[in-house]
Amino acid sequence: MNTAVDLFAGGGGFSTGARMAGVEVRWAANHWPLAVDFHAKNHPGTDHACQDLHQANWSDVPSHDILLASPCCQGHSPARGKDRPHHDAQRSTAWAVVSCAEFHRPELCIIENVPAFQNWILYPAWADAMARLGYSLSHNVIDAADHGVPQNRIRLFIVATKSKNPIELHLPRVEHVPVDTIIEWDSPKWSPIHTARRSPATLRRIAAGRASHGERFLAPYYKSGSGQTGRSVHRPIGTITTRARWAVINGDQMRMLNASECRDAMGFPRDYSLPQNEAQAINLLGNAVSPPVARDVIMSALSCG
Repeated sequence: MNTAVDLFAGGGGFSTGARMAGVEVRWAANHWPLAVDFHAKNHPGTDHACQDLHQANWSDVPSHDILLASPCCQGHSPARGKDRPHHDAQRSTAWAVVSCAEFHRPELCIIENVPAFQNWILYPAWADAMARLGYSLSHNVIDAADHGVPQNRIRLFIVATKSKNPIELHLPRVEHVPVDTIIEWDSPKWSPIHTARRSPATLRRIAAGRASHGERFLAPYYKSGSGQTGRSVHRPIGTITTRARWAVINGDQMRMLNASECRDAMGFPRDYSLPQNEAQAINLLGNAVSPPVARDVIMSALSCG
């Protein structure tokens, strides 16, 4: 059985996808204690470390065949807004991948991030460092919806191999799943749309969405993307983020998409353990890798070996 370690393991999407692919995740790390606690609950056979990976002692990390890593993406995402000092620190987390790969030299490294990771001013230096360690880099921009997940989530997967040339992934592509298949329409937590506290801007967006999609649709609480028009429930949802973003409209009632629906929209198993606190659960999920995508990338990469 192939073995892996999971850097920046977060909510455990990479580890869950690896398990789906028949890979044993021997070690996982994250700097957030809550993330480590729930990763351990869902992956009890994995050793865990709660630490800043800039300061990792890689000799404490078990040997492995596959290095999985999802460095912080907020410093690269166009949605982050104006640059702030903490974004510099977030971008630099990618260097932990180079450090770990230099020490352990696994046969395969898979790095997930937003596509804008390639626009990082230091990306050429990062890629050169990986090349100097003997890795060829295959860049793959993948939409989770193509892998049976009811969410349009576009992410970059860099597959680093010790081959002379970058490998070409042969990924399955399935019919898109509509988000209404995971919405809990019988939920008791609906509230009236028309209340004194509802903002005029929200009401205008809901009216526009109803005109386009009928009585049931999604309305993001941000103005970008489908914020002005709503989104049909007969297609995948837009990106699940680290805070509650999507409102479900059902006739004259509405509510925010809940954590269990976000879990299903990410492609996690139904029995996956999450915090009881909704905000914490959604934060973990919004930062995670979609497990079915991780599974398919890992399996395809291994088949090229």
